[in-house]
Amino acid sequence: FYKSFRMSFKLVRSLAVAGRAHQHTLGKQVLVRSCANMGLMARISPAATKPLLNQSCFTPSNNFSTESPTIFEKIEGLVKESKVVVFMKGVPAAPQCGFSNAVVQIMRMHDVTFESHNILVDEELRQGIKDFSNWPTIPQVYFDGEFIGGCDILLQLHQSGELIEELEKIGIKSALLEGDEEKK
Repeated sequence: FYKSFRMSFKLVRSLAVAGRAHQHTLGKQVLVRSCANMGLMARISPAATKPLLNQSCFTPSNNFSTESPTIFEKIEGLVKESKVVVFMKGVPAAPQCGFSNAVVQIMRMHDVTFESHNILVDEELRQGIKDFSNWPTIPQVYFDGEFIGGCDILLQLHQSGELIEELEKIGIKSALLEGDEEKK
């Protein structure tokens, strides 16, 4: 018992110093979760961590749950993290399908900064985003947390000029609009 107690204390202390963990007291145990993904890192006795409670990397939470967030909750957070979010195959610098590439090119033409998520590296995200939006294909584009559509919808919006208006609604000025003003 003493050896595992010392190892747990060392783990928590090293995490505290590195600033990479949150501590939550649950009954007679302390659950140490990663700041990056809230994955469970350790379960230890609260007595072992009393000296660490005042360190800034430990933040108590009244909303603590022993369950990980559902994929729906994760996606809900992802679509709200930026004004424009794209779930795509690949990354903007190297799209892995033509439709994802088309969305990236449209965003570049309008000079839109966007957050992207590569669904090819996470099967749960790949299926979860389809269920979340009730849209069967990838890529998927979100403006201010609202689902806009896939490549076909974004292309139609771009071709009709409506994309400029949609971007303005969320406070983004299209680079194409700026080009029209310079011509006048």
